[in-house]
Amino acid sequence: MFWTLLRVALAALQTTSPGAAAGAVHPPQAHAARCAGQRIPPREHVITRRRWLRGVAITEYYSTPERLFSGRLVRAPGLPGRHHVDWLYSSQGMAMEGDGIDASGHHAHIAGLGTGGWVNARGHRTVPGRCAGDWSHGRPVWLEGGWRNARHVRRLSYGGVTFSRGSSIPLTAYRTLAVDPGLIPHGSRVFIPFYKRNHLGSGWFVAQDTGGAIIGRHLDVYRPPPTSLSDLGRYLRNQRVLVVPPGT
Repeated sequence: MFWTLLRVALAALQTTSPGAAAGAVHPPQAHAARCAGQRIPPREHVITRRRWLRGVAITEYYSTPERLFSGRLVRAPGLPGRHHVDWLYSSQGMAMEGDGIDASGHHAHIAGLGTGGWVNARGHRTVPGRCAGDWSHGRPVWLEGGWRNARHVRRLSYGGVTFSRGSSIPLTAYRTLAVDPGLIPHGSRVFIPFYKRNHLGSGWFVAQDTGGAIIGRHLDVYRPPPTSLSDLGRYLRNQRVLVVPPGT
C-alpha cells in the first residue's frame, strides 16, 4: 500500500506500552542528530545479508473505519456515494492511514495524494522529519487544501487526492510490514521479538509496504482496526529486529 506515506505522526504523544501511539517519522538529519537517544547514521545501505538490526522504531497502522467519523458527507474522487470528510482527509482518516473501511464494510484506499501537504492545528504546513513522531511544525491535523480554520473545515480543494475501492495490496494483521526499501528490501522477512512475546501473531512479518514517512530504522506494522480513534496503536523505540532479505 504505497500510500502508507504520512500515516503517523501522532506517535509523539504516546508511550512505548501496548496501546500507545501509532505511526511515525524521523527528524531532519544533522551532524549529532539523535532519535530516541540514538545517533542517526549518516547513511545506511540496503541490507543484503541476514542480520539483526538495532535501534529500530516501530509504529502501527490500520484500515481506518468510517463508522468512527462524523464529519459532513462529501463526494470523493474515485469512490461511489458520499463519505465523511474527516474519514477521507483528516490525520486520523484514510489520508494518513492509506487504507480504510467504508460505512458499508468495503475497503478503500488512497490512489494518489496529489500535491497537497499537511497542516497543524493552526493551519500551518508541517512536514515529517527523520525521528519517530517528529514534525517540522507540530502534529498534522488536516490535509492542506481542506483546511479553513481551527474550528471547522470546509471542502475547498484537496490538491488532486484520489481514492479507489479495495486495498492496494493484500493486508494481513500482524503480518504485513511497511519498511524503507532503501534499507530493508521488499520481500524480506522480518522478525520482531516484541510481537512474539506478546502473542501478537508469530512475530514474523513480510516487508511489502512502504511510505514517505517510513524512513531508515522505522517499521510500520499493519494491525486490526481500532474500536476508537483514541487508540492509535503502539509506538516502540530502540527495538532489535532480525532482517532476512529475499534469497538468504
